[in-house]
Amino acid sequence: MKLKPFTEALALVVGCISMNAADSWPQWLGPNRNATLARETAVPSSIPTEPKSIWRIPVGGGFSSPVISGDSLVYLDDRSGQETAHCINAVNGQEKWSIPIADTFQDEWGAGSRSTPSIDKDRVYALSCKGEFRCLNLKDGKVIWGTSFEKDFGVKFLGSKANEGTATRRGHNGSPLIMGDFIFVPVGSTNDAMLVCFNKKNGKIIWKSGTDETAYSSPVLGKIAGKEQLVYLSADALMGMEPETGKILWRVPLKTNAKRHAATPLIAGDSVIVNSHTFGVIRFNIEQKEGQFSAKQQWVNHQLQINVATPVIVDGHLYCQGPKKDFICADLETGKTEWTQPGFGKEYSATMVFGKNLLILADDGQLVLAEANPSKYVELSRVQICGKNWSFPAYANGQLFVRDNRELACFKLLAE
Repeated sequence: MKLKPFTEALALVVGCISMNAADSWPQWLGPNRNATLARETAVPSSIPTEPKSIWRIPVGGGFSSPVISGDSLVYLDDRSGQETAHCINAVNGQEKWSIPIADTFQDEWGAGSRSTPSIDKDRVYALSCKGEFRCLNLKDGKVIWGTSFEKDFGVKFLGSKANEGTATRRGHNGSPLIMGDFIFVPVGSTNDAMLVCFNKKNGKIIWKSGTDETAYSSPVLGKIAGKEQLVYLSADALMGMEPETGKILWRVPLKTNAKRHAATPLIAGDSVIVNSHTFGVIRFNIEQKEGQFSAKQQWVNHQLQINVATPVIVDGHLYCQGPKKDFICADLETGKTEWTQPGFGKEYSATMVFGKNLLILADDGQLVLAEANPSKYVELSRVQICGKNWSFPAYANGQLFVRDNRELACFKLLAE
């Protein structure tokens, strides 16, 4: 099968995202993979003091986030010892189909899937903790193609036998990234298959690249220093890769305790920002000279030791869950902390850019609407909306889809 030229395919994808951004949340961190809604998306200026759910359904264990396209919502959970993909009607919560994809992995953090699936047109792509990857038909859940990290790439899942917190110990958490006819999947084999690019239609391997182990981070794509680059944070390093071939253009070793890199890298112009519980937040400038790329550290803020959460960028500032049960704002150009605000969960908050504001779901189930204000913290609304959770919510058609460790619920935030 002949693949479209990469730039042509990317343009088609961007066009589709622009048209459907308001009514879809098809992948990890939303339509543009940066937790930022399209500017034309209608959002409320406040949240109800007693939000009422449109529907609620019980779900099994797992930290995987819901994804939405049209009236289809897909989520993964643990059901009777199987990591299971479900498709439900996003309007009323009624199940369309469910299909097991792998045996369930469980540790002291719980059981069930931790990678967020992706919806692309009429297909769903889902990854289990133990490295079973499946392409499913969105209509009926039937398997179109699949791959096993262990059988096909030699990645043995070790669980508690592993000495460090890589994907082979805590589960494959990284979410697949789709662009055009390509799907990029964090595999983590030392046999030149850290990342693997498949033909999304038939599963044929386009390329495989890198020898690093994977941790829990997901890849992103953007134009940096004049070239489209696939940016990935492995268990060992931050790097930029050529999407067409997998060639590593630049690489910066980043060692952390337990190798548990979890945050998704942020692309800001010709720079990349990344965070960890060990080194804090670092911004690297990516430069190109005569076709050769290099990454130079612009700044580091060691105090912002953000563990799991991924920051968002609004008007030259970073906003994110902080390291001390707080929420933080930092200057994108200097890395300086502008302010901190206590009172945000235990360790994790999911933050999305909600118009001119921030919508924040803390891991204790509190939903907060706050201004994206670099001068001071301004809270507009706060409400208890669910129970304990580590799952990023989804927003589409004026509705918020929230998952905790017991149920998945739909809340209407936007008035008629």
